[in-house]
Amino acid sequence: MPNDTVNENPIMSDYDSPVPAGRLARLESDKVNFILIDEVFEGQRLDNFLLRIAKGVPKSHVYRVVRGGEVRVNKKRATVDTRLQNGDIVRVPPLRIAQKQDERAVPAIDQEELPVLFEDAHLLIVNKPAGLAAHGGSGVSYGLIERLRAARPEASFLELAHRLDRDTSGVLIVCKSRKALVRLHDMQREGRIQKHYRLLVEGDWVNERQHVKLPLHKYVLASGERRVRVDEEQGLRSHTIFTCLKRYGAVSYLDAELKTGRTHQIRVHAQASGHPLVGDDKYGQYDFNAAVQKGSLGMPFKRMFLHAFSLEFSHPVTQAIVRVQAPLPSVCARLLEVLEAA
Repeated sequence: MPNDTVNENPIMSDYDSPVPAGRLARLESDKVNFILIDEVFEGQRLDNFLLRIAKGVPKSHVYRVVRGGEVRVNKKRATVDTRLQNGDIVRVPPLRIAQKQDERAVPAIDQEELPVLFEDAHLLIVNKPAGLAAHGGSGVSYGLIERLRAARPEASFLELAHRLDRDTSGVLIVCKSRKALVRLHDMQREGRIQKHYRLLVEGDWVNERQHVKLPLHKYVLASGERRVRVDEEQGLRSHTIFTCLKRYGAVSYLDAELKTGRTHQIRVHAQASGHPLVGDDKYGQYDFNAAVQKGSLGMPFKRMFLHAFSLEFSHPVTQAIVRVQAPLPSVCARLLEVLEAA
């Protein structure tokens, strides 16, 4: 006798039980993946989301599967610029992922090496040491952000909100949610984050307070090295306020407030004002810096004296006022003590 009974409890499909994006440890490369978008990735473009979760897949292949309709959002075709929303379900076809490097090759960073100045559900603000690149690339295998991710494998989202040069120490913001990242980027463009740096420059700085508004233009040397110069025609509007804190004859100790955030802005504005940074190997004076390394200022000093000292802003999510300061590195503080005693 035929069985006409209807199965009222069919096996749940993958579409009915997607993996939350925030808990996705890795993309399964040999099967279709169904991913539930949560607030961490809300508002992100589809292509950027796919490139993030499918590291090792060529960008051209990602775009090809989207154009071919193999990637679906809520069972519908989508375009690469589709903005994902909280609760969306993304279907990702099998993608061939290049052999990943052993993640243990990226050394995790600990709090002793990277002191935490502030942390909540959305932000992680740290005191970056000089000599550590903010991120990998340009000959650097890995940087602060890669090492931080290795130290916090459970974190679903860790992205730099801004950059510091490798040889610059101090306050650096890492976002733990996409919402915080997007809003902080807007705040930086609108100049709603107060950033102060401490620096030591060559020579006797004249004015107590000086506004430098010289347009800056990025260019590349024949060697491929990135540089910045003052350029009235091609340069972007740039504004730094320098305040003299102390004069020591051969050098001056300054505070720099960034009103814009261009690449190498403080370094080039100081150099263009006739006072390059102590230890700056790109824009400084070679002979002067060589002498400083050997102890001409009273002790050997072998780094660039530029430190991101403080930040103040309204929290991008809670709107509470956030104020953080990073103490001067010990070698910089010691040099100032030597200069004071001279």
